[in-house]
Amino acid sequence: MSQLMSSTGGKRWSGHAGECGPAAALEQYERDGAWVVAAHGSFDLDSIPPLADALGAAVREHPKVVLDASGVVFADSSFLNLLILTHQAGTLRVAGPPEQLQRLFALTGTDTVLEVRETVRDAAVS
Repeated sequence: MSQLMSSTGGKRWSGHAGECGPAAALEQYERDGAWVVAAHGSFDLDSIPPLADALGAAVREHPKVVLDASGVVFADSSFLNLLILTHQAGTLRVAGPPEQLQRLFALTGTDTVLEVRETVRDAAVS
């Protein structure tokens, strides 16, 4: 069974259903003319509301929004749905998604819809 490493504290988490993953946390800042929302931890139906609020406000107030997904260690369909809705509402770029998010995007075909970049800087200037 693969282990996921949280970038928010270095604790290991197996990713098993029903197991509490690393707490979700957000950081927001401006970078190269884009508003960046950096997400850390696990995002599911219970933990997604703060991220939804942050991304919703960001697309209403800023012409370009970057989600720094490099700290996301778990995401379910509610996370994916939020990204699609945010993409439809404004200019969203996803930066640095870890391998498991890249697989999720590829399996669901959202990699052809979302604008994914390797780094926050790449996303901000594109």
